[in-house]
Order: sequence, then C-alpha cells, then structure tokens
Amino acid sequence: MTMISLEAVGFCAHYSEQGDWAFQYALGLAQQLSLSLNVFHFLSDPYVSNDQSAVSLTDEERNRLIIEREKKMRLYYDSRAGDYLNVGFRLCEDTEWIELHKCLMKKEFQVLVLGYTSHEAQFAGKPIQDFCNAFVSPVVLVGPERSNQYRLNKPAALIVDKLGLSTLHWEPVTPAAHAVQPGPSQLFA
Repeated sequence: MTMISLEAVGFCAHYSEQGDWAFQYALGLAQQLSLSLNVFHFLSDPYVSNDQSAVSLTDEERNRLIIEREKKMRLYYDSRAGDYLNVGFRLCEDTEWIELHKCLMKKEFQVLVLGYTSHEAQFAGKPIQDFCNAFVSPVVLVGPERSNQYRLNKPAALIVDKLGLSTLHWEPVTPAAHAVQPGPSQLFA
C-alpha cells in the first residue's frame, strides 16, 4: 500500500461556527506537521445549492466581487492564523469538485478540511457526505454540533494517525441516503 505524503492542508472557507472549527483543526494540523495551509474560497458558494450569484455579472462587477471577497477572506483568516505564516489563499471559480481536483493534482493540498454545517449540508451541488465519499483525497468534516466532532472519508481513515485523530473520537462519513443523527463511533473494519 502506498502511504500518502502530506505537504499541504486544504481548507474551504466558510463563515460559520463550523467553518471556524474546521479552520482551527486545519491550522493546528498544518502547524503540528509544519505544512502549508491553503485556504480556498469561491465566487459561487459551494455550500449553497445552485448559487448563481456570480454567474451573470459583468466583468467589472466580477472583478469588484473578487477583490471584495479576497479582502474579506484575508482579513478574516489572517487574524485567525495568528503568527503562522505558511498560509496561502486561492480563488476557485468553479463550484464543482473539478476545481478542487485540479488543486489536488497541483499538490496544493493532500488532505481537505470542510466545515460540516448541518446534517443536510450541501457542497458542490450535492449532499456534503456524498461529496466527501466521492472525492479522491482524504477529507475531514468538522462539526456540525461540536468543534471536536470529526467525520472522515475512507482515504482519511487510512491516515488517521497522520491527521492527529487516532486517539480522538471520529466517525466515518455516512452516505447522505443512509445518514443518521450522531451516534456512537463506528470505525472502519
């Protein structure tokens, strides 16, 4: 079996309590392992189904939106990163998994961290659980009820030690069709 080498952590920006929890986990992992932390943000919010807010903009409106969102994101996450300087920011223009997959292929991250805002949360136009289970790299969901609530897709469960979660309570990501309210931890067999 090939072992994954971690060089960078990816985090998808989300301005919510769960997004803050996910950022703190991603930042802590990056600091602990001396990795880069890359914060991805989007013109169309991938957490909102069929967000078309940036689709019909003129070039001038689109450029203004990019600048506004970039400024907001940097102010928000720079203060949360504190003294940790190995943090990068990247605009993703595609709300689908394709953009994140491109970033993965460019080695901008090897593990992706997402805020799990609710059990009904959407990401890239599908239930967030389905996105996580279909994505090819390790994905860690943080939340939705607590900051120390972690759900891992199968690739993430294979590197649970590297993710610093082997001694903590975590659960596998349950497909949306089979999602149940939180219960006791179920580990992969």
